Amino acid sequence: MHNYQTAIARIMLALVFLGIVVLKLVSITSQPDGYLQYQMTLGQFGLPAIFAPLLILVQLLGGLALLIGFRTRIAALTLMVLALFLAIVLGRMIPDVFFLYLGIAGGMLLLSSHPQTACSLDNRSK
Repeated sequence: MHNYQTAIARIMLALVFLGIVVLKLVSITSQPDGYLQYQMTLGQFGLPAIFAPLLILVQLLGGLALLIGFRTRIAALTLMVLALFLAIVLGRMIPDVFFLYLGIAGGMLLLSSHPQTACSLDNRSK
């Protein structure tokens, strides 16, 4: 039962990042200058424009890796670092976001210490 609980946690954490990517992509594609607006929004938080594609790429690849359970430890550690980064950067202007991303980082840290979950590619040979 424990493996299934951690698998559900892994999938739910993956959906957080994949959901964020989907919402960003919908927002970007729904307006002619959506990508430029996304870059400008990141600029308000002090991030250069290069972070726009990098954030989307890391969240998409990390979320997919967690969803299917591929290299779960590495994906969870990468997303933990990203969540801590976003907590610090976004939390300066939006205090609620600081605590949300801090909680997500904690979940990623826990998942990285218990990466062997049911229904994952990491366990396909077992």
